[in-house]
Amino acid sequence: MNMWVTGANGFIGRHLVRVLADQGNRVHGIGHGAIGEAERRRIGLEHWLNGEIDAANLNALAERSELPSTIFHLAGGSSVGLSIEQPYEDFSRTVNSTVRLLEWMRRSASECRLIVASSAAVYGAHHSGKIPEHAELRPVSPYGHHKLMMEQLCKSYAACFAVESTVVRLFSVYGAFLRKQLLWDMCSRLQRGQRELVLGGTGDELRDWVHVNDVARLLSSFAARRQQEKFQAINGGCGEGTTVAEVADVVTKSWGGEAGVRFSGVVRPGDPFSLVADDRKVRALPFAWGVPLSQGIADYVRWFKEDAR
Repeated sequence: MNMWVTGANGFIGRHLVRVLADQGNRVHGIGHGAIGEAERRRIGLEHWLNGEIDAANLNALAERSELPSTIFHLAGGSSVGLSIEQPYEDFSRTVNSTVRLLEWMRRSASECRLIVASSAAVYGAHHSGKIPEHAELRPVSPYGHHKLMMEQLCKSYAACFAVESTVVRLFSVYGAFLRKQLLWDMCSRLQRGQRELVLGGTGDELRDWVHVNDVARLLSSFAARRQQEKFQAINGGCGEGTTVAEVADVVTKSWGGEAGVRFSGVVRPGDPFSLVADDRKVRALPFAWGVPLSQGIADYVRWFKEDAR
């Protein structure tokens, strides 16, 4: 099948491209950043267009690769913190890119399916326990608001123009090549020889951690699934909550040192206390998460020590 990935040069995008290519698909990408010929072939991209997601560039990619059967839309903002510092840029990256893509699909590729990577940030900070897809959506950060706007655009184009889309609300995705957030920060400080790591928050915050290899498998699986409605949203989480303190403990033990961890008690604006998925829909697909958290963190630490630059 002929598939496109927006944001194919990103953390999740590169893993997804490799999975799709290994399944025998022709994979093409668009987004920001240069990718050399050897690297493009290594990750499995037939074509890469470095540029904005707009009609001109989408038409140019179609001329090279023909129209896609499925588009995976991974381009957009990827940081709560950056969305607070630069809200307009986050809006442009997430909302503007999505409406330009949907409008191009409406006019030029109406039979194409759209698989969209959204975020659990759309749920906001007022939930406890496992969060089902029908829960109230009340985001607290620009990042979460913009992801919700993206979802609403997809729902609108499905209802008004029959553009079929599946929105996957991803929870805490981690794995090799992730160069930000908790695991990267801890490993960077351990590599510098710090003996005591002071982390933000209380340590009791709960997150639903999912390995990027599993996320790529999940996203790719929707290409072959037919859905009853033109729009659907599904949680991309495993349904298991792990505290930040527990994750930090696994990181330090996997590192092999004697570093201690304590928490400042200062909570960053926009950070919910608990984000754990109700995973009944994803289990019913069926889909099984394959990478245990302890193994995934150990693999991340090993990658950081051997390959991270």
